[in-house]
Amino acid sequence: MDSVTLTFLIIGGVGLALLVVALVVGEIGDFGHPDADGPFSLPAIAAFIGGIGFIGAIPAALLPESMGAWRIVISALIGLVGALPLAFGALRLTAGLMRMNTDPTLTDNDLIGSHGTVITAIGPGRLGEVRLRVGGQDLKYYAKSGTPLVTGTPVYVIDVPSPTSVEVVSTAFDSPGFDSLPTDPTTA
Repeated sequence: MDSVTLTFLIIGGVGLALLVVALVVGEIGDFGHPDADGPFSLPAIAAFIGGIGFIGAIPAALLPESMGAWRIVISALIGLVGALPLAFGALRLTAGLMRMNTDPTLTDNDLIGSHGTVITAIGPGRLGEVRLRVGGQDLKYYAKSGTPLVTGTPVYVIDVPSPTSVEVVSTAFDSPGFDSLPTDPTTA
């Protein structure tokens, strides 16, 4: 491998290293636009430098050494042209990742009306524990109830007295608290 091809590969390696730093660490010193969506963001610059190096190494390796300086110019031009779509792709990818929708933070209102199961018995005047399925996740809460509930009883959340506890009623047909479930007036 000659020195011109090796130089282009080293440039590509520097761009790749910058891209890894940009994806793992983020923007360095707010270089470019801090939202990583401008043409001078670190991921776009890193992809551009890497593209020049790796794509420019291809013609540098294929063209004869007898071309001299023209070989370097042609390789650099091909690297520049090939690097533009890579930089644009990195720009679009990072912008899409930065604007990706996430689920909102769970609130007390999200718990009311959810269904779960008693995992530690709830006695009169004592807290037990329930497992609720909310937003696709199983969550464990302390629970109180107006009636005693045994482990395995299906429950319905009617109130959230604190961030770590809920008030529940049983949804089991043979439970004394079953009559206290909210009902839909259109079906009664």
